[in-house]
Amino acid sequence: MKIETMILGPLETNCYIVWDEKTMQAAVIDPAVSGAKIAERLQSLGLTLSCIFLTHSHFDHIGGVKTLHAVTGAPVYVSTADSTDPSGLSHDLLQYTDTYDDGDEITVGSLSFRVLETPGHTPGCVCLLCENTIFSGDTLFCGACGRTDFQGGSIAQMFASLKKLALLPGEWNVLPGHGDMTQLDEERKYNPYMQEAMRR
Repeated sequence: MKIETMILGPLETNCYIVWDEKTMQAAVIDPAVSGAKIAERLQSLGLTLSCIFLTHSHFDHIGGVKTLHAVTGAPVYVSTADSTDPSGLSHDLLQYTDTYDDGDEITVGSLSFRVLETPGHTPGCVCLLCENTIFSGDTLFCGACGRTDFQGGSIAQMFASLKKLALLPGEWNVLPGHGDMTQLDEERKYNPYMQEAMRR
């Protein structure tokens, strides 16, 4: 698995291009803005886009989805719970072709992405698990977690989601929707929000 990060938009959202080196099939996670720029990067890397994954439906994670879908024709997945924009923060930018739910697995080349529902930031936030990596969207950050004060947010759900992540067996790299990458074990040890979640 190869991963490239594009930091896009005024809120510096992490957009991830993830691909299988054997087949050169790729997924894009959270095309924040400038779908054309993402498409150009895919072309320069020699990749074929198989799927577009949305961790949630907030505008700063989906701004490039309509253009990227139009250019590539790749299916767009969002969680069923976020497909109706329950937080009201998509700003009419949301477009999708398919929905996914907890436990669903989607294959891109030889890679398998497993959906883990992690509500709290929005009702339909998900993390995507592939090999030893968690693409955590706005659920888990390095030393922090996503905001819960928007419409549809829930601090109780956020703590439950952080506990679900903390209890995942094994070691994981964590690639969040904003900020630096981290490791799940580091967050178990030092993230005060995850520590509080584990006490509950």
